Amino acid sequence: MKQKLSQILFTQGFGTRRLCAGLVWHGGVTVNGEVVEEPDTPFETEGLRFTVDGLEWPVVDKALILLNKPAGYECSQKPKHHPSVMSLLPRPLRERGVQPIGRLDEDTTGLLLLTDDGTLIHKLTSPKHHVPKVYEARCKHPLTTEMIERLKTGVELRETEDKPGSEITRAEGAEIVDETLLRLTLIEGKYHQVKRMVAAVGNRVEALHRPQFGALMLPADLKPGEWRWVMSPAEVWGP
Repeated sequence: MKQKLSQILFTQGFGTRRLCAGLVWHGGVTVNGEVVEEPDTPFETEGLRFTVDGLEWPVVDKALILLNKPAGYECSQKPKHHPSVMSLLPRPLRERGVQPIGRLDEDTTGLLLLTDDGTLIHKLTSPKHHVPKVYEARCKHPLTTEMIERLKTGVELRETEDKPGSEITRAEGAEIVDETLLRLTLIEGKYHQVKRMVAAVGNRVEALHRPQFGALMLPADLKPGEWRWVMSPAEVWGP
């Protein structure tokens, strides 16, 4: 389907229609390597990529972003004590209303997905869809096989100030990487789940990192605070 260039910019989060037209008029938009100066110029949207002020953008109906979350950022639109992860993204993505798929604690690092697709958020966070999330927890005390078995068979998460009542939960996978490094696979996303599960078996998480969400692995060349496009949710589901 063809759309006017200014309309394409508008749908992709580059501001009001007037502002998008101004971007084109001032020569800030390039398509197929050529500057386009007429806002009403039509383009086929499927597979289209354009450049605004030197930054290349694909035309996507729903945005899906992979961010390497650094420590010290909150997964919230209205952070309380630390900057929001949203501040790490360019304005067009924030204007589109992308939000984190699940949350990582402010001191947790690693793979965070963000999207403006509410249906996808539900599918990727609902336990019934069994989307695995892999965490690496550096623990205070040496890990034991007994701890691993308890994590896999189920532990009681005691109530907290933010989460009253106790509940039983288990890991889909748990293994000892080295003496104090635990790799844990979960399909749920409960409040402080990894830290509470590790505490329930008599240990303590001192550092937490997520290297994998579904079939997506955190790219080795993606530095903390950097992001990249995920062009299809199929990359998350895997083969």
